[in-house]
Amino acid sequence: MKFSVADQSKGNMIHSYTEENVVVNGINFTTSLVIMEEKVISDWRPASFEKLTEGDFANLLEFKPDLVVLGTGPQQQFPAPSLYRALIDAGIGIEIMTTPAACRTYNILTSEGRRVVAALLFG
Repeated sequence: MKFSVADQSKGNMIHSYTEENVVVNGINFTTSLVIMEEKVISDWRPASFEKLTEGDFANLLEFKPDLVVLGTGPQQQFPAPSLYRALIDAGIGIEIMTTPAACRTYNILTSEGRRVVAALLFG
C-alpha cells in the first residue's frame, strides 16, 4: 500500500509497505526494524516472530515511548506476555497486529503527536 502525498507530518513516516518491505522517507527496508519519529533502527535483532526475546522489548524502553506497535508480519501473532513484561511494568502500552496494520497505526499516531515506536517484523 502507498500512502497519499497529503500525509504530511514531521519526522519519520512510512510512505509505503508490502509484506516484504517498508519505505520510510524514501528509503527501502527489507529487514526487521524499529521506527520512531526521530530515528530508524534498521536490522532490528529479531529476524522473525519466533526469534523475539525479552531483551528485544526491554531495549525499546530507552526510547521512552507512550506506546509500542508491534507488527508481527503478514499474520497477527501474539508473543508470550512474559516477553514484553518490561514494557508493561514501565507503564508503556503495546499493541500487537500485522505489519501492514502496524504501519498504518504508526503513521496515524505519529501524525497526532503521540510518542510511538513501531517494531516491525517481516515474513
